[in-house]
Amino acid sequence: MTQLPALVTLLTVLLLFGTTWLVGRARGKYAIKAPATSGHPLFERAYRVQMNTLEQTVMFLPTLWLAATYGFNGWAGIAGLVWLLGRVWYAVAYMNDPAKRGPGFGLASLGWLALLVMTAIGVVRAMAVG
Repeated sequence: MTQLPALVTLLTVLLLFGTTWLVGRARGKYAIKAPATSGHPLFERAYRVQMNTLEQTVMFLPTLWLAATYGFNGWAGIAGLVWLLGRVWYAVAYMNDPAKRGPGFGLASLGWLALLVMTAIGVVRAMAVG
């Protein structure tokens, strides 16, 4: 369990790579020339999945590692897996039907919220001791 946050981080990097690959593939398939970020609806979906995942990752990774650092290593890894599964669910759903992306987003948000609570508890606890 001690290496679970590292595994989650690696899987998150692979998820980011996957969303980047989807955008590149859609850009070629639908002839969307860089730097354009609009055009075919399926390209726009792929682009939004990539950007939203990147935006969420900026908040996710620091809370994952703060929670792990401040005494919740195993639980942080589990919450990180929940976030990761939610983001994959979100991406697949968004690509198929944007109206059905909500449950995946909700699951990822739940995982992140758990990390945020662990981080807050850990930081406050460390400040009280130190």
